[in-house]
Amino acid sequence: MCMRFIFVALGGAVGAMGRYAISLIPTKTDFPVLTLITNIAGAILIGFIVGIVNLREDISPHTALFWKTGVCGGFTTFSTFSLEAVSLLERGAYWAGGLYIALSVICCMTGVLCGRALAMLLR
Repeated sequence: MCMRFIFVALGGAVGAMGRYAISLIPTKTDFPVLTLITNIAGAILIGFIVGIVNLREDISPHTALFWKTGVCGGFTTFSTFSLEAVSLLERGAYWAGGLYIALSVICCMTGVLCGRALAMLLR
């Protein structure tokens, strides 16, 4: 069990460093293009990882955990959200998939607003 946490932590460090490196790219726009690029890249990466893990039986669970939960989770949790939403839709759970997408966006944006409001109360 402890080894799983180590693989996730190591992968998370790699993913977080990758996300930070992308954020250092100079841009000339107020649009969050680097975050969008990070989220799209993370979605592509997690899709590739899941595809490879499903195709090959020689990939250890620790390796999959390192890449999926660690690297992708440290890089962007949007990749995990995207994978879960696509999985629901592919299984034909359209209502659940749509609800998951809508609730994730609405509740998380509301969460940001609530968190900021709470922080303002602590000033």
